[in-house]
Amino acid sequence: MSYFLRRVGDHAEAEDLTQRVFMRMMSIGDLREIEHVEGYVFTVAANLLKDRGRVAARGARARTPVPNLDLAHEVMSELVEDRTPERVLLGRETLSEVLKSLDELGEKTRDIFILFRLENMKQREIAEFYGIGQSTVEKHVLKATLFLARKYGSD
Repeated sequence: MSYFLRRVGDHAEAEDLTQRVFMRMMSIGDLREIEHVEGYVFTVAANLLKDRGRVAARGARARTPVPNLDLAHEVMSELVEDRTPERVLLGRETLSEVLKSLDELGEKTRDIFILFRLENMKQREIAEFYGIGQSTVEKHVLKATLFLARKYGSD
């Protein structure tokens, strides 16, 4: 089950996959005929994961809507036109200024905010990394967000 948990991340699905491995093993009959049972179990498990991936890919293709190419072209041209060298430079300068101002909050709050907002790390993962509660991470993120809103918010 731990093999599946590391790969699918969902406890219920890992249990279902583990049960399917046992069902396949039981359908074999006499396991004494298999020379390396552990290797065989992992082969069955790997094949189940591959099957799961194929089914998921097939389902995703079936649910994928047909894109409106005219709308996509219009949106892309607007995005490209807005990315002038001046605008890119201004964006970099603004980000640099914001990161410098986060130093006023203290190292831990700044680092937690950066991990959450810029590195897209989950609050649960940040909490585990620092050895603190998730609510403490939420408070650090809120503190930094309020600080930036006061400092850079629209008048």
